[in-house]
Order: sequence, then C-alpha cells, then structure tokens
Amino acid sequence: MLDYAALGIVSAVVREGSFEGAAQALGITSSAISQRIKGYEEKLGALLIIRGQPCQPTTLGKALCAHIDKVRLLEAEIPQLSGDAALSVSRSPTLKIAVNADSLATWFPSAISGFVKESGVFLDLLIEDEAHTADRLRSGDVMAAVTADSRPVPGCRTLHLGALRYAACASPDFVQRYFSHGWTQDAFSNAPCMCFEKRDRLQTRWLQEVHQLPLPQQVHYIPTPQGFLDFALAGMGWGLQPLALAKAHLESGRLVELAPKHRVNVNLNWVIPRLKSKLLEKLTRNLKMQCLQSQYLERE
Repeated sequence: MLDYAALGIVSAVVREGSFEGAAQALGITSSAISQRIKGYEEKLGALLIIRGQPCQPTTLGKALCAHIDKVRLLEAEIPQLSGDAALSVSRSPTLKIAVNADSLATWFPSAISGFVKESGVFLDLLIEDEAHTADRLRSGDVMAAVTADSRPVPGCRTLHLGALRYAACASPDFVQRYFSHGWTQDAFSNAPCMCFEKRDRLQTRWLQEVHQLPLPQQVHYIPTPQGFLDFALAGMGWGLQPLALAKAHLESGRLVELAPKHRVNVNLNWVIPRLKSKLLEKLTRNLKMQCLQSQYLERE
C-alpha cells in the first residue's frame, strides 16, 4: 500500500527542487525530509529522488508524483476531509498544465483566469512547443495539455479548442533588403529566418507549402513570443507570427506580410486524463466556452 504522507514529501522535494525548499514549504526540518524519503525508498527497494541541484525524480518517482497530483485533485472535492485525514498541505490543489508559449501570450490567460479565481486552484504551467506538449502528459510531467498533437494519449480524452492563425512577417527594411524582387525561391533561400526553438517546424511547414523549400541555414532561435516579435520589428529575420500579436503592426506598416495568401492555422486541442474530477470537468467546460468567445482563436 502506498504511503501517501511520504509521497507528499517526495512531491514537495520535486516541486521545490531541494530538501531545504521542501522543508520550508512543509514546516519541518531538512533532516526529517531526508530520513522520511530514505526510509520510504528502502521500503520500496527503489530510488525516488535523484539528489542534485535541483533534485529530480526517478522514473518511479515521477510516476508516483503524477499519481499523488491526481489524488490531491480528487481530494479537494471532498470538503469533509481535514487535519490528518487530508493528504494535501494546502486545501487548494495545483494543476500542472503544459501549454505552448504563443497560447500563453494570447488566449490562454483570459480563458482560464475566471476558473482559477472561482475555484481557488493554483497553476503550475510548463512551457513547451505545441507539437510536444502532449509528450509531457504522456510522461506524467503534467495533468493536462494544450497541444497541436492529434495522436491519442492513453487514458486521456481530447477536445478541440480552435486554431491559432499565423502569418509570415518581416519589417519593411528587411523586405527591401531580401525581397525587393518578390517572394521568390532564391529570396527565401538567402533571407535569414527566425524559429522559436530547434524543434519549431512552423517555418519549415510554411516554406514547404509555398515553395517546397527546406529551412535555410541562416536561422535565429528566439524562444519567447515577445522576443520573436521584437526581433522581426528590428529587421533581424522573417518568421511566422501569431496573427493576434502581429495584426496591429501589420495595419500600421511596421510589419509586412510575406506571400499574404499563405497563412497557416495551427489546430489546438485540450487533453486531460479520464478522471471523474468535478474540477477538471468544470475547467474543461469553462475553457471550451471561453475559446468559443475568444478573438484570438479561429473556429470551424
């Protein structure tokens, strides 16, 4: 049988990144943290924590932390639990959600804020490329994900939210330097490009659809939506901008859309475990309703 008190301590160490941080969060000594985890590891015959800076869970430790997060979520719906009967250190559970940076910079805050205020839950957001957020759910790092990955996740259900629309943009002076003769293959082969990170395939997808070209060798990697936009405005390169962020700059002439007839939609899905959780169900309904009203998301 699982020792949930010990697992709560393991979870605190993983969350805080150290024994000292967990001790401060739980109001006990670091020595007590260390002894409790060591005793439970000896009982299981397996390591749960890789000691380091920061401390990291083993594969088993990660699986058990994911399990305890689900238990805490369900426990929060039983108001009669209190004192020693309660597993959670706080009565308000924390939801770990993987979300892509462009969603976080556009529609996600307004879509989830009402639920957070009403329910009192806390968010622990993990930023990941939209094509890989579901992998974080599969690995047990998070409890829910906003993802462009349409593949089924075992034990989970998927709800379509809408699509973020992207436009290829660059500054007027950049266009003058590299595209004075039009949106040609040669121009795109020589013009510096921007990507969010090395796994970002959006620019490659756009180039394939427009010119059947690979990504050029001259690439800037800009890992924040605001930085991505600022670098484009500064004339550093061209890239696919969320239309919601670029629209005002396109209208003012600070950005120019490259090949305007070739915009890209990235479909986004909400993936959650098949738990009988009223909180998750309420969040999902709220998120769907807010997405239907969002000015940032395209809908079918």
